[in-house]
Amino acid sequence: MTATDAGGPGVRDDGAVQMPVDVLVVGDANPDLILRGDVVPRFGQVEQLLDGAELVLGGSASITAAGLARLGVRVALVSAVGDDVFGVETRRRLNEAGIDTSAVRRDPRIPTGLSVILSTAGDRAILTLPGAIPTVAADEVRSAVLRLKPRHVHVASYYLQPGLAAELPDLLGWLREQKVTTSLDTNWDPAELWTGMDAVLPTLDVLLPNREELRALAAALGHADGTDELLAQRIAARGPRVVVKAGRDGGFSAGDDDVARAAGLELDVVDTTGAGDSFNAGYLAAFIGGVESETQRVRWAAVAGSLSTRAAGGTAAQATRADLEDAR
Repeated sequence: MTATDAGGPGVRDDGAVQMPVDVLVVGDANPDLILRGDVVPRFGQVEQLLDGAELVLGGSASITAAGLARLGVRVALVSAVGDDVFGVETRRRLNEAGIDTSAVRRDPRIPTGLSVILSTAGDRAILTLPGAIPTVAADEVRSAVLRLKPRHVHVASYYLQPGLAAELPDLLGWLREQKVTTSLDTNWDPAELWTGMDAVLPTLDVLLPNREELRALAAALGHADGTDELLAQRIAARGPRVVVKAGRDGGFSAGDDDVARAAGLELDVVDTTGAGDSFNAGYLAAFIGGVESETQRVRWAAVAGSLSTRAAGGTAAQATRADLEDAR
């Protein structure tokens, strides 16, 4: 894709005009292979029989982007895939979801990332090949922002992208100068070091951890004691609104002196993969969509996260705008 200029719509290779987007999502794009049933491995060449296996669109950034598109938000993705069968399949599924993939780079030198998810009704383990995921750079984000003119930029999988993570404080400062709001879902840190947030938080608008990530981040920042709400408020005092995914309990949102809570839905859970990313999509759709009540924003997030668990994978059962508007 080429752009006519940095200040106006771009022109795709097929001649179609590329319009500005509402949200630019940055991060991982890869397939998820979800295995269900007897998924705890037993070595010694033991053969185990599964109840189900699905190959679906994965990556925190991709699932969040798909959730936003499902909610009627114009969304683009900055990511990298390999020039291989998994990369072709990932781009196909992103396009089918209604996501602008003009900033998804194909790298012939590196394989597409892949996650194998060992899923049970109440929990999951994830095995990830990073592949091309860590290769996204801040300059790619700046280029996409200048071309696509988003109102908001969301970054996912911070700890899978050390190069981008190192550049993120400067990038967030530049985005604030451009009057673009920002959010971050760090996801889990495989190294369990949880470094870097002290430089990121002052220029970040929204942080979106789950409860376990919140506790780990708070401990790394020197806030080891207190309730989850108090830990979130202490982090919020450093800059961002802290919006926490609380699983079956829905979620809550903390400023440095206030907390808003909302419940999720009682459902028969099929698969929790990507529920937190759909939570992100629900919150961000409300955040940029004129929903003024923080409680209602969290309610949209909690309902979006709940509904996504009705089917295998992160995108098959994502919420519609009507689903969230009906969630009073």
